[in-house]
Amino acid sequence: MNASHRWLWAGLIAASLGLPWLALSSSAGHLAWPDLADPLVTQLRLPRIVAALGVGAALAASGAALQALFRNPLADPGLIGTSGGAALAVIAVLALGLAGLSLPLAAFGGGLAATWLILLLARLAKGGLAGLLLMGLVVGAFCGAVSSLILFLSDDLTLRAASSWLAGNLGAAQPDRLWPCLLIAGLGVALLCAIGRDLDCLLLGEESARSLGVNTVRTRRLAAAGAALATGGAVALSGVIGFVGMMIPNALALLVGGCRRKLILLSAWAGALFLLAVDTLARNIAWPLDLPVGLMAAFAGPPFFIWLFRRQQGSANHA
Repeated sequence: MNASHRWLWAGLIAASLGLPWLALSSSAGHLAWPDLADPLVTQLRLPRIVAALGVGAALAASGAALQALFRNPLADPGLIGTSGGAALAVIAVLALGLAGLSLPLAAFGGGLAATWLILLLARLAKGGLAGLLLMGLVVGAFCGAVSSLILFLSDDLTLRAASSWLAGNLGAAQPDRLWPCLLIAGLGVALLCAIGRDLDCLLLGEESARSLGVNTVRTRRLAAAGAALATGGAVALSGVIGFVGMMIPNALALLVGGCRRKLILLSAWAGALFLLAVDTLARNIAWPLDLPVGLMAAFAGPPFFIWLFRRQQGSANHA
């Protein structure tokens, strides 16, 4: 184990011990020892911490898998349309009054439909890896347009609630939806880990993967289903939070590399801690305002995207 690995493990362990306590203790920009008998702590702050950990883990693990599926390090559930499809399904359920439908299941269905549509359109267009990313952006834009149309036709109360939710707001995570959403997201992460070896082979290309005995069609379908489960559970709980699935896996890949299953698990761990740290900052930095965590993550995402894109272009030029 080299120095970078040791520092990574030490940082993850230290953050796992310190960040939950910090999130429990911080309020109104001040630190105070948490009183576990206080309903404010047990009924509001603690569920929000659990939601941040679960959503961060699901989004980062989905990003690690989608980057293998699309063979592009810029792939992210929020960028390629998976989150947009999940958000469209949830908005349709909320705005159209389809109360009989489960929000987590609706988000899963929307995310899965968007991911499979991207794969289908890219295959029909024969655009290669660049085509996959472009089709993802097109599907994401279309889902956003339909979501905006539904909200435009909705009443003011629905519009106001949905606007806060679409910004990525863990404060809106309702306790009655917490565990069903986390269960669905956890099933998705477990499925992605189970096909980690096949995703490694898929990174080598279709022909190479087939020569190694991998059923590429089955692997793509399972990866799409796992990413949709994880992203759908996260979106149903917190709304759309972008860039977590792109930043965390790429940062870890630079530090540790390794197999895709290991990267998915490490991404889930680091993504959970990252989103908890960002949410804790969002709660306190502008108190008494509770900034949406998706807004805070969006400030960090574009600079990282530009740096990663330039790095990828530089590697291609040197090749």
